[in-house]
Amino acid sequence: MCVTTGVRMRGCMLGLHLLERIRRMARQLVMMCLLLATAPVISMAGARDDAAALPPAVAAPDVGDVRDMETVVVTGVQPGPGLWRVRRGTHTLYILGTQSPLPKAMTWRSDEVREVLAEAGVVLGPPGVTVGSDIGILRGLTMLPAAMRASRNPDGATLDALLPADLYQRWSTLKARYLGRDRGIERKRPAIAVYELYRAALDANGLREGRVITPVLDEALKARDMALTPTTLEVKIDDPRQALADFRKEGTKPEDVACMRHMLDVIERGLPQVAARANAWAVGDLDVLRATAGQGARVQACLSSFLQTETARKRGLDDLEMQVRAHWLAAADEALTRHRVSFATLSVDDLLGTAGYLAALRPRVDAVLAPDEADDVDDGNVTPADSEMP
Repeated sequence: MCVTTGVRMRGCMLGLHLLERIRRMARQLVMMCLLLATAPVISMAGARDDAAALPPAVAAPDVGDVRDMETVVVTGVQPGPGLWRVRRGTHTLYILGTQSPLPKAMTWRSDEVREVLAEAGVVLGPPGVTVGSDIGILRGLTMLPAAMRASRNPDGATLDALLPADLYQRWSTLKARYLGRDRGIERKRPAIAVYELYRAALDANGLREGRVITPVLDEALKARDMALTPTTLEVKIDDPRQALADFRKEGTKPEDVACMRHMLDVIERGLPQVAARANAWAVGDLDVLRATAGQGARVQACLSSFLQTETARKRGLDDLEMQVRAHWLAAADEALTRHRVSFATLSVDDLLGTAGYLAALRPRVDAVLAPDEADDVDDGNVTPADSEMP
């Protein structure tokens, strides 16, 4: 217990905060290899198979033909796409369609969102899966070496031994361009390695993942002393140590090679299209967003490939999408029932597609309106969310 007074209190609190950060870091690192990413949540929005909406595959270029994409991304203050409105009686759920990546030099003009957040009775987080386990800080720290080993290929194998020669040559060319002489990455599993390459390529082309929408939401919630309401489906792993051991034994599968091939196609030839979609979100061009709906579905599928492993199947983690959708719809139903004004975020693909979360919500509500659709309700007269249904 920390008991102190005066200037020592600040140091004491910092110590408590540091302990909590270490505890969370331990848990996240233990689960990192299982999620094939650094965050503890797998987003399910936009992850469905939507191949019909994807651009045609791009033929692989000759080695040495890779050149700068010369992507042009917008900068400065941009409005974003506006808000979708879901009406049920006098209650409205406002939904912001999210997109990743976005131009890293843009500033989002979020006035409309801030106005809604100032009145919202509840703010729903995005759908997804949280994979967790009940581990303490000491046990978590002892498992960190195993977690780090699980992010690498079994038996110390390197990518040159695991990938077809033509694919490895393409990987090497792009790695030299965007990552330089990083030898450690050669021992990482293909999905992890290619994701690091993808992020580096985005950065080099003026794009980034995150840090545009979340800071605005965090600031607005903090100002109201209000917490984000999670909608993620929590799945517990009772045996994290054994899960790590099982995953470490799993070698490279055909799906891993196909994922890397697709991701290299995107990096070599698809970045202008990725940038065009990021620009469309920034300037609020719904026509372009509609025309390119589903573009990132295969990327999302690649990066969620852990869910297709034997380790995941043994623990019932390979068929979660319907459960995640039902969990989010239940949260949206409750928000519309209890609050006159509520707010949520969803992948813009799930707002524009015919098989997404918004499509599933339509039969349960009176109206669903896109940002460019007018309605007969004066948003300014909507009663604030503080007035709740009895």
